[in-house]
Amino acid sequence: MEITPKSQCVNRTASLSVFQETPLRLMSRQRVYNDEYNRDPNPEKMYLGSREYFAEDGEVWTLPVVRKVHRQILNDPTLCHDDTSVLGQSEFNRASTALILGSESIAIVEKRADSIQVPGGNGALFMAAQFLKRWFTITDPSSPAVYISEPCWETHVFTFQGAGFSDIRRYLYWDHEKLCLAIPQWLEDMENAPEYSIIVLQVAAHWPTAMDPTPAEWRQIAEVMKRKRLFPFFFVTAQGLATGDLNKDAFPVRHFVTERFELLCAQSYSKNFGLCGERVGSLTIVSRDNPSLIRIRSQLMLAARCTWSTPPHLGARIVATILNNPAFFAEWQANLRSMAERLMLVREKLAEELRTLGTLRPLNHIRRQIGLYMFADFKDSEIMYLKKRRHIYLTSIGQINMSLMNSQNLSYVARCISEAVQSGLATSETAQPAEL
Repeated sequence: MEITPKSQCVNRTASLSVFQETPLRLMSRQRVYNDEYNRDPNPEKMYLGSREYFAEDGEVWTLPVVRKVHRQILNDPTLCHDDTSVLGQSEFNRASTALILGSESIAIVEKRADSIQVPGGNGALFMAAQFLKRWFTITDPSSPAVYISEPCWETHVFTFQGAGFSDIRRYLYWDHEKLCLAIPQWLEDMENAPEYSIIVLQVAAHWPTAMDPTPAEWRQIAEVMKRKRLFPFFFVTAQGLATGDLNKDAFPVRHFVTERFELLCAQSYSKNFGLCGERVGSLTIVSRDNPSLIRIRSQLMLAARCTWSTPPHLGARIVATILNNPAFFAEWQANLRSMAERLMLVREKLAEELRTLGTLRPLNHIRRQIGLYMFADFKDSEIMYLKKRRHIYLTSIGQINMSLMNSQNLSYVARCISEAVQSGLATSETAQPAEL
């Protein structure tokens, strides 16, 4: 029998990576779309899926109050670059708690609510998922169900899976036939959920549908969740930018607090402050009592220290300065109203343009939508038509950033959408089986 020399075995092993078994993760659908846009040589190509708010001239808009406060901070001779607290700047945390809950919230008065500073909305989502997996122990810790909306932001699914949750379910949020919220089915899904399930609830323009329940519908949802002992985890994407009213956008969270829920709330300041590159977010905790809050904070402090040590300074300092200064706060509210009103006006103009063109599929539901994005519930064939025939790229699920629509391109985009719908109808008619 031939024996392989020991030296050859060692060399063969040494030539392999210790990560040899690491699988290749396929690119997300959105990344594929982005790469296709970047490779498209057509000079007329358009990308309408960006995350930022754009002004009428097509440039990313920096809120005037943010620019003013940023300049003030940079010119402060006392500014230094020392570490902040592990849980972030205290003035930022207090202001964040008051912004989402209301300064006179019963949870604040009873000292059972607080926020921690995190790197953006994703940081808040990550920290909350990790904490819930470790300490949500009122039920069997190996099997609490997590309910996420259908459709949803895929990052929510990935984050809870990454935290170790194995029982991830969907509640129906959108009715594709009626083009509206599926409230009856949603309530039925909540009724059928196991007690102490974790329910992820998006607030201030649900992603991707851009439609939120009414206050009356939120009350129904809260009533079912309270009776079923379900745990609410709110994700607030852009308070104030959805409707132009900070208090109106925060109603669901505040209502659940008045109903004595314990809850977590992740909040991003990327869009409503125009700070996408600064990664500013907060995670708000509302607990049963103050001793519980103290214990929760201690665990979050340990988790933050082991994850990012301390959060970044500048973006949170800008937000804290604006929220804690009455004049800056009033100016920020005015900026938000102007942004929200423009988005609503563009949405109306697009809907009217589509109606005038005689678009063959009703798209009137976009008039009822709010926030930065429009969700037309496009078919894949329609998204493909826009991309291949008109070089118009949307998000992978077919959203349009409404701030990218302006007087120069709105009519053209509307005409292309109408063509895409016509093309999609023709394709589906061709695909229908012949009658026997």
